[in-house]
Amino acid sequence: MIRRAGVPSLAHLSPRAQGHLAMLTFSALVAGSFSLGSQVANQIAPAALNAARFAIAAVVIGTLAAATGKLRREAFAAPWRYLLLGGLFAAYFVLMFEGLKTAAPISAAAVFTLTPILAGLFGWWLLRQVTTPRMALALAIGAAGALWVIFDGDWQVAQRFHIGRGEAIYFLGCIAHAAYTPMVRKLNRGEPAVMFTFGMLLAGFLLLTLYGWSDIRATDWGALQPIVWIGLFYLAIFASAATFVLLQFATLRLPSAKVMAYTYLTPSWVILWEIALGHGAPSGLVLVGIVLTVVALVLLLEQDG
Repeated sequence: MIRRAGVPSLAHLSPRAQGHLAMLTFSALVAGSFSLGSQVANQIAPAALNAARFAIAAVVIGTLAAATGKLRREAFAAPWRYLLLGGLFAAYFVLMFEGLKTAAPISAAAVFTLTPILAGLFGWWLLRQVTTPRMALALAIGAAGALWVIFDGDWQVAQRFHIGRGEAIYFLGCIAHAAYTPMVRKLNRGEPAVMFTFGMLLAGFLLLTLYGWSDIRATDWGALQPIVWIGLFYLAIFASAATFVLLQFATLRLPSAKVMAYTYLTPSWVILWEIALGHGAPSGLVLVGIVLTVVALVLLLEQDG
């Protein structure tokens, strides 16, 4: 095979570089779920939606694990690990949709910017990962940039931010999301990312089915509009199966705070998705926030060098 000089393959990248590339892809895929998910959220109950997305994602990842020979019986040792991880992620998604019933999208997005900081705290508590002054500066710059994008560079919009019941519910979900990241590294016993993800998805599906059985039975699945199925399969395959593997992969290679710092890019990716879907472009001031998030990531990358 002929490979261009100076263009390294993925296998030749360092583990940290692979982790950063995984999270860059992760943030782009997650952003797509906002544009499609907003069109689905009010047409199906949160528990039913998330049980279905976990089920589809589990089938996809389980098939991939079996096809690649990574679906091994010994990987199911200590199944409580998968129940704990699946419970954390299931809790995040259910609490997110419950919070969005009353919380404005802008307010929820502002709450989400706290996730990297929370992940850093959990990383220290569970793994004794230390957030250096340089990393803290990068996280602060990234948070400022993300908030700038979320509030469209308008101070008056920022002043209207209100912490209500929905925001409080979603904040609990963000705590679960932040705890999940270092917990993966703590509980992983050398299982491949795809196998570990399958165990988590299967456990999450079982827990969501128990929690939302009444909603699942009450949903008229045959009467759902095509956009719901399109959104559901995107959420399941791209925003769940693929991103869970990427997150597991990156978590084993990067500190928790750095992994979650890529969530700061989500608002910028959402803008690109909205432009691609023909929903228009934001004002020029938003570019300031995008530049700040890029500066934050450069600081994190330079620290790896």
